[in-house]
Amino acid sequence: MASRANQRFLLGCALLCAAALPCADSSRLKAAESQQQPSVAATSFPIASAARLAGDGKQTRFILDIDQAVSFRAVTLADPYRVVVDVPQINFQLPAGAGAAGRGLVKAFRYGLVMPGGSRIVFDLTGPAKIATSYVLEAANGQPARLVLELEEVDRAAFLQSLPPESRPELRPAIADAPPATVAAATPEPGQPKADGRPIVVIDPGHGGIDNGTQSSGESEKNIVLAFGLALRDKLDKAGKYRVVMTRDDDTFIPLNDRTKIARNLKAALFVSIHADALPRAEGDAQGATIYTLSDKASDAEAQRLADAENRADAIAGFNLAEEPTDVADILIDLTQRETRTFSNRFARLLMGEMKSTVRMHKNPLKSAGFRVLKAPDVPSVLVEIGYVSNKGDLEHLVSDGWRSRAVGAMAQAIDGFLAKRLATAGSSN
Repeated sequence: MASRANQRFLLGCALLCAAALPCADSSRLKAAESQQQPSVAATSFPIASAARLAGDGKQTRFILDIDQAVSFRAVTLADPYRVVVDVPQINFQLPAGAGAAGRGLVKAFRYGLVMPGGSRIVFDLTGPAKIATSYVLEAANGQPARLVLELEEVDRAAFLQSLPPESRPELRPAIADAPPATVAAATPEPGQPKADGRPIVVIDPGHGGIDNGTQSSGESEKNIVLAFGLALRDKLDKAGKYRVVMTRDDDTFIPLNDRTKIARNLKAALFVSIHADALPRAEGDAQGATIYTLSDKASDAEAQRLADAENRADAIAGFNLAEEPTDVADILIDLTQRETRTFSNRFARLLMGEMKSTVRMHKNPLKSAGFRVLKAPDVPSVLVEIGYVSNKGDLEHLVSDGWRSRAVGAMAQAIDGFLAKRLATAGSSN
């Protein structure tokens, strides 16, 4: 059992959050269920070929067929009732729609990658249940290895007693008082080169891993925005003016709070989140790029709907959406946020000016809403919907290398203009 996969799993468990929330958006649930694993070195990971549920509302069994035995960790979580199973990275090759139909104690389940080396299965329960037993069977007699989870119905009191301490509702206030975890800045060793003094630009391709984002005509938002983000990174790297950091550069899920933490820990000069959303038919056939900045009040109903959908992204992978306690006085945060929003709005206008001469823009290209991913109080941040995958014309552009090159060029030009002015202002004030 001391395999490389298990070593990756042990590292993954140290980083994975135990909390989980349900998928509140049925379209995203379907997207998560059809999750495709990264093609890079996928054959080196265990392969899951089938999954099934059996039993009734008193006892329900889940069985996952895999080509080799793996280690795992299973926990129950409350309000709403869920079971989360963390495993080493698995190449899920399950039939389309697996997990959409529940049975017995399980309403539905979803699965996918949550970080390099770690995958997750999240079960939404019909009511309180305990994990009666869980185990892995080695392959034998021509049958594959199997991960088995057996659930039993219990009352709420028994359910709560079975929860890990950090997940018990009555203990949450005490835990919430603990200071948030931070990533310590690396201290250069004597004799090492000095730190790179160039401004840092953080590019954030949305979604990833277990969260496909929106899908249309066989195309997934997570893949479209990753390709765009990588092209923008390469464009900026080639110029050499900035240090460019990606929140993800592969098919990995990154929680929303972690995306903003990356920018804050690096003291980034700019944070650009890339998305390509879809709208229901009832809301019209929207098209064109839109640039969003942070606001407590959404600029319109469409902006509010989009922010609500994006802010639920963590639910796909079962991460806790609780806001972290601040470590700075509220008044200082408010002052910092006001200045930061001014810079964010300035960059948004500059970006619109560059993009509108190159690519098609939305009829109302500048909007605002309460996107959690834009809430770093000290990093100018924008979210760019580069187009709508629900619009046929936009989708053709989004998968076009030529269109991507033009859009990336316009965005790089705007970043140049924005940071050049900020650096000049900082230099004169110094």
